[in-house]
Amino acid sequence: MSESTARIPQKLQDTLDLFATITDRQERIQTLIEIAKGYKEVPADIAVRPFPAEHRVPHCESDAYVWGEPQADGSLKFHFAVENPQGIAARAGAVILGKGLNGAAPEDVVVVPPDIMYDIFGRELSMGKNMGLTAMVNMVRSIAAREIARRSGATE
Repeated sequence: MSESTARIPQKLQDTLDLFATITDRQERIQTLIEIAKGYKEVPADIAVRPFPAEHRVPHCESDAYVWGEPQADGSLKFHFAVENPQGIAARAGAVILGKGLNGAAPEDVVVVPPDIMYDIFGRELSMGKNMGLTAMVNMVRSIAAREIARRSGATE
């Protein structure tokens, strides 16, 4: 798939479309809390504590980590760890990115805008949370870019 045909994966676009319809601040917060309840720990066959520093999301107040697992069909599956049990925003972000990007081609992941979390969380997002959530998006984009580079290097 070329960059010109890459697009935001439909599952993630569906989430963006949902949040575009939520104008009430409390409803947005409640929806994000419900989404965060779907958070699942990174499987032990992917990573165990202490997690490697290279998987740590920079600027994330909730001490989040991200892994990308190449799949046989060429897609990626993302796994997340959020060490702060009170890190509801980070957990919601992890669930949204996992559900929205798992199974997507790396070429579609790298085009996801870094500021997508601002569209989901809304204007009330604090600078600290915005930095961490944006860094989480940048981590999945970076993992996808490395997978694209790995594949192109393998074919040369």
